[in-house]
Amino acid sequence: MTGLPRRIAWNVRHRWRRMFALLVVGAGVAAPLVTGLWWSLPLVWFFGLFVALPVLHTLTKPLPDDGDEGGDADAPDDPALRALRERYARGEIDEREFERKLDRLLETEDAETADRGDADDIAERVRDGLRREVERVRE
Repeated sequence: MTGLPRRIAWNVRHRWRRMFALLVVGAGVAAPLVTGLWWSLPLVWFFGLFVALPVLHTLTKPLPDDGDEGGDADAPDDPALRALRERYARGEIDEREFERKLDRLLETEDAETADRGDADDIAERVRDGLRREVERVRE
């Protein structure tokens, strides 16, 4: 039964506009029956669908981030950069190691984008970078 409450919660969170519109339509149909006034149906529908729904949608819409203007390396979708930043934030690596790994990551990224046609050359550049990194660690 735990799947049903989770599914209901997901639907309420992501499909609330549809449910709200259905409730407004139902309330509009029920309004003339309850009040006895025929003009309450279009009144409820107008205020529900053309006033309340857009206002609620605007109030619940997420705001975009201000920092979306960065380059490709600073993009939040880059998993390697995100993992490196998280390790630095948790204190697993110090600033010097963070800068070194960031430079290496950017070098590897530049090598991949510079010459996509020559995969062997790119692989050799990456291997050389890894060898240099292993040598630095051993020292």
